[in-house]
Amino acid sequence: MMHYAYLAGGCFWGLEELFRKQPGIMDIEAGYTGGKNDNPNYYFHSGHAEALKIHYDPKKTSFKEILDFFFRVHDPTTLNQQGNDRGEAYRSAIFYQNEKEKKEAEEFIELVNKSGKWKDPVVTMLEPLTTFWTAEEFHQDYLQKNPGGYTCHYIHTDSYLK
Repeated sequence: MMHYAYLAGGCFWGLEELFRKQPGIMDIEAGYTGGKNDNPNYYFHSGHAEALKIHYDPKKTSFKEILDFFFRVHDPTTLNQQGNDRGEAYRSAIFYQNEKEKKEAEEFIELVNKSGKWKDPVVTMLEPLTTFWTAEEFHQDYLQKNPGGYTCHYIHTDSYLK
């Protein structure tokens, strides 16, 4: 059975590079979701977030563990911004596929807020997944192809699950 998580936390390049190294991650696609237009692209993606489609093996990792890593590698307290990237496309969001994922995400946001690891509250949005549009080929594996390329992602905190 295929398991996917759909997350946005700023530019997809840096998130993709960090997630690729995590146990249980089988494949990652950079793309767009949560917006208004069909067939979005880098130059026209009205309301879409730069997001990842993360294919994972549930025998090696869980949705909760993916959320844990997600909240460790971006700042979930900045609205529509990560590093120098600003705008709705760079929002922090979890695109849930069902009520179980939504509930797990709500509980995880509460855990992050209670942890005290951030001085401001989490602004990560919970949005129902609509269509995920795969980004252009040059965005896929970008930092693998361009090792000196821009990223604003790094591990900010220890695990919330400890």
